[in-house]
Amino acid sequence: MDEPNLQLWPIGNCQVSGLIDETGALVWGCVPRVDGDPIFCSLLDGKERDEGIWRFELEGQCAARQEYIRNTPHLVTTLESRDGDAIEVLDFCPRYERSGRMYRPVAWVRIVRPIRGNPRVRVVLKPMRDYGARLADTTNGTNHIRYLFGDQALRLSTDAPVGYILEGRTFRIEEDTHFFLGPDEPFGGNLREDVRAMEQRSRKYWQRWTRMLALPLEWQQEVIRCAITLKLCQHEETGAIVAALTTSIPEAPHSERNWDYRYCWIRDSYYTVQALNRLGALDVMEKYLRYLRNIVDASRGGQIQPLYSVMGESALEESTAQHLEGYRGMGPVRRGNAAYTQVQHDCYGQIVLPIAQGFFDHRLLRPASEHDFENLEQVGKMAWAMHDQPDAGLWEFRTRTEVHTYSAVMCWAACDRLANVAAHLGKEDRAEVWRERADAIRTAIEERAWKEDGESQFGVSHYGASFESDYLDASLLQMLELRFLSPDNQRFKDTFAAIEKHLRRGDHMLRYDAEDDFGSPETAFNVCTFWLIEALEVAGRREEARTLFCTMLSHTTKSGLLSEDIDYETHELWGNFPQTYSLVGVINCAGLLSKPWSEVR
Repeated sequence: MDEPNLQLWPIGNCQVSGLIDETGALVWGCVPRVDGDPIFCSLLDGKERDEGIWRFELEGQCAARQEYIRNTPHLVTTLESRDGDAIEVLDFCPRYERSGRMYRPVAWVRIVRPIRGNPRVRVVLKPMRDYGARLADTTNGTNHIRYLFGDQALRLSTDAPVGYILEGRTFRIEEDTHFFLGPDEPFGGNLREDVRAMEQRSRKYWQRWTRMLALPLEWQQEVIRCAITLKLCQHEETGAIVAALTTSIPEAPHSERNWDYRYCWIRDSYYTVQALNRLGALDVMEKYLRYLRNIVDASRGGQIQPLYSVMGESALEESTAQHLEGYRGMGPVRRGNAAYTQVQHDCYGQIVLPIAQGFFDHRLLRPASEHDFENLEQVGKMAWAMHDQPDAGLWEFRTRTEVHTYSAVMCWAACDRLANVAAHLGKEDRAEVWRERADAIRTAIEERAWKEDGESQFGVSHYGASFESDYLDASLLQMLELRFLSPDNQRFKDTFAAIEKHLRRGDHMLRYDAEDDFGSPETAFNVCTFWLIEALEVAGRREEARTLFCTMLSHTTKSGLLSEDIDYETHELWGNFPQTYSLVGVINCAGLLSKPWSEVR
């Protein structure tokens, strides 16, 4: 079989998720939630394709095609054989309201339907345990198979012959056949009818959710797919939003830049909530604000880590999964992320900014209160104290610290927004305090974060940077988004010109081109290219921005998504998938560049 690639199709229900590959195989899925044990792990097991996988092998198979059911994460894979036989596999994870609350079990559902000829199929269902250490043990009954994963188990309920599945035999599919892999309890009711009802109710949920989105006129399908996928990255129980659904897909071949992204970065989540809020997806923001309030409550004197588990756990010890070879054999496979020990001062701004909206937005079911403001001031005090102190920066350098400009600007934004909130609440004395602090940080940035090159002045990545190409950082373009600089500001124009000159690689943008802990970057960072597109538009280069945006869309997977990184020469995708940063870029740029609805109304 071909080696793994990132032509993957996410399914999920905001409790569990799965990635389906081009053959229709479930190759990645964790229990009991996104950061749990990957019982489907063949994506990260080198070329091993017979364990940690769930696929339907059509006898004589020669072709496959895939598409989502409109405005849902329900996937239909059509498999065809050389003899003209064909089946459809419908994949989804149940999600709908039941008994007054959202039903989102730890479950994957697959329906196999014969559509032509006399198709014969072999079911390969071999989940693993303990990060690929061994196959799950099984027990079985007349119509079910139990898969044991230590202290927990999943039960496959099916109307297919259980013996054929256990023995790996090929059998004819003569009618719709149903597979429900979920909680270890007897499946009550009629399997066929209940599974079909689940699919219909789940489909209706997603289509109604999509219907509420405020979409741009152009690129609607692309935006819808990114919005649905971003929602799949939220762990609804707590409101946390993970950076990606995977771990350890390398940022570049054999680079060992392999990281576990199945955690909630305060920074990434800020950008995700911001993008979905622009589409009117307030449900994601409200649940995330609840998560943030819990993080702030648990913080010590306002001190915030860069990332937490989806349950709010602060200790994310990093280790290596010894039994998995890695994506295409490019290990290591990591679980946990040592970045939780880092100091990253931009997180204070990324806590304050989304919560600040809660004081102004009348749509929210739970508006922010004065007690929230008191807690938020503790975070602001940390931003004020740390704005000129060294940190690892948003790119999470592991062996050096600097006073990073992006972090300082985020600390300024925290103080600036707190001043706005205080004024809104009628607390003029507190507003004055926060305005003075914001002004002081601004003064420091304007004095220390700039270099001169002849007649131009441009921002540098960190205070005191040397006059070499390594002082430039694409995150400086965010000074515009954060309202630190305006588009007509000459310093911003000069900074944009310098960044484009040094960091642009054809149609792509690097984060930076300095050597870091692992050498020089070998791939472009997709969200930075979207920041480039935004800067081109505000600089008056709209047609160039639209062309570049369309080029980026041409690099998405067949599922319409992006990973974190891309080879700027071959355009192959690398890094964890699907990457929330990258999907945010699609949404933001589509909204910025689209023709207005007034052209067709």
